[in-house]
Amino acid sequence: MVSRLKLQLGDITAMETEAVVNSTDETLAAGGPVHVAIHRAAGPGLEEECLGVGDCPPGEARLTGGHNLASPFVIHTVAPTWQGGGHSEAGVLASCYVSALELARSRGIRSVAFPSIGSGIEPQIPLDVAAPVAVRAILAFLDANAVPEQVFLVCFNAKTYQAHQKALKEALP
Repeated sequence: MVSRLKLQLGDITAMETEAVVNSTDETLAAGGPVHVAIHRAAGPGLEEECLGVGDCPPGEARLTGGHNLASPFVIHTVAPTWQGGGHSEAGVLASCYVSALELARSRGIRSVAFPSIGSGIEPQIPLDVAAPVAVRAILAFLDANAVPEQVFLVCFNAKTYQAHQKALKEALP
């Protein structure tokens, strides 16, 4: 399972996976830096398609086409709003990863690239919370499922990469 999860420093919009994951708001119409980058790279067709998808509650996922992205699909998920950690934020965040992976599995999507969901803008989930939740949720899913075959955690900066690298090391026996 660990060999199926790769950490990567870079731009998620450049990933040549079958799906990239977009961290967005409940309407799929707005979000932080990942949302803006994905929509910019995908072109106006993605925004038009998102208008017809409907709302997505925190912790769930929705699927659209990738439009002008190298990836043919975008999986949209909504992170919880950070309220200090006492409002089930970690559980909802884990559900973001699991819901996206379930959607990929159900559609036969073999490779998925995730950003660090929910840790990009205020009120952001602290990286020391977000990274372990992401790594544990993905590894548990991969341990129980054959598809997707490959999952990437794409970190946009060194601080995010290091937090996920630490979480991955701590998750290994």
